[in-house]
Amino acid sequence: MPARGRSREQRVPDFFIVGHEKSGTSALDLMLKRHPQIFMPEVKEQKFFAPELRSRFGMRATPGRPTTLEGYLALFASARPDQRAGEASPQYLRSHDAAKRIAAVQPAARIIAILREPASFLRSLHLQNISNNYESERDLRKALALEQERREGRRIPRRCASPAALMYSEHVRYVEQLSRFHAVFAPEQVLTLIYEEFRADNDATVRRVLRFLDVDESVPIETVETKPLKAVRFMQLKYLSDAARVARRNPAAASSIGRAVNALTPAALRRDAVRRTWRRVVNTEPAPPDQELMLELRRRFKPQVLELSEYLGRDLVTLWGYEHID
Repeated sequence: MPARGRSREQRVPDFFIVGHEKSGTSALDLMLKRHPQIFMPEVKEQKFFAPELRSRFGMRATPGRPTTLEGYLALFASARPDQRAGEASPQYLRSHDAAKRIAAVQPAARIIAILREPASFLRSLHLQNISNNYESERDLRKALALEQERREGRRIPRRCASPAALMYSEHVRYVEQLSRFHAVFAPEQVLTLIYEEFRADNDATVRRVLRFLDVDESVPIETVETKPLKAVRFMQLKYLSDAARVARRNPAAASSIGRAVNALTPAALRRDAVRRTWRRVVNTEPAPPDQELMLELRRRFKPQVLELSEYLGRDLVTLWGYEHID
């Protein structure tokens, strides 16, 4: 994706929120969109610079996400000259080539990464994968045990749009991921945030980001709380509900099942109040974390936490509660 060949008038993004998923990227995206000196596309997760991590079901499954450089840059055409233009695609951090692709188009880009304590991150990611219909194994321990088979292309759920999302342990190779960006961008162009600090003090973290982007940090920015993740009680009912919702919002991407569900559902049952009740039937509150598994994961990933602490020059061992993990 070289920079040559594009029109001089096309606006190139100035910054990228590169990840991770379930680490506050959605909240940060929404908060930055409220700043008058920042422009971001309405649709999050363009994934343009990580085409290998886009949906394997093609463009019908990902409307609003261009696949050409010209189409991608057109997303930023409305940005004013006095605005910083940016986008948030949390998949970029785990992509092996996104850093190089971004640097080829915008070598002056500013990069924002958000990292989360590994065990809680993987638990949340697993719940999200289930909610996205990527994951069919509702037990995290069993899902982790399936990684090797899935790496070999086996035991991939039929509805999983991105099998790479199921490689859980690969998501927490934090130093390797950051190194890819530091290899092509100067240190002052890369800002690494810690999710737990963002959660503890939204305002201070956002002010830090605004300073990093060289925009007015005194502008009041309302704190954003994204919806808490739900667990799925009935997988098949959720699939039917999701298929019907896609059919209503994007008929071009509708499955035959989604169209059939909508056709057979009386209009009265498609009202918002009924759908909210239906969601309460399909979803439930997540079960408490399996503390034995969480301890096993922290033991497993402590070497990565130690490595990251040294790499960033800060004590994440204590911050993430790993000091007493043997």
